Amino acid sequence: MSTELTFTMLTALLAACLWIPYIVGVNSNEFEGQAESFVRPPDHRLMPAWVHRAHRAHLNLLEQFLPFAIIVVIGHLAGAISGWFGILAIAFFALRCVHAVGMISGWTQMPLRPLIFTTGFGITIAYGVLVLLN
Repeated sequence: MSTELTFTMLTALLAACLWIPYIVGVNSNEFEGQAESFVRPPDHRLMPAWVHRAHRAHLNLLEQFLPFAIIVVIGHLAGAISGWFGILAIAFFALRCVHAVGMISGWTQMPLRPLIFTTGFGITIAYGVLVLLN
């Protein structure tokens, strides 16, 4: 399997697992009104900050991963070849890992977190442009 497909798959596995911290946080904390109504998801304002950030980290990954993965698959099916594809896929995966860990832990704050997210967007655009130019 090519490097870009391997790292796209690894990013998919990250997305498949990133709901776990949120669910652990939701189920390990009591929220006002939770027992009576069993409303899901609970009001994020009532959750510990890290649980809310875990939810956002998962959503952020899904927002960026879908277009990235589609572009990678289109490039692969079109037979596009570039030495940059593997590098961009590795960088995208690494950024998404750093973003997830940093977001959930609260370590990445302004301006680092938006820079990581924006860099992931830039990688997606660069990959798409390279596919179109091939």
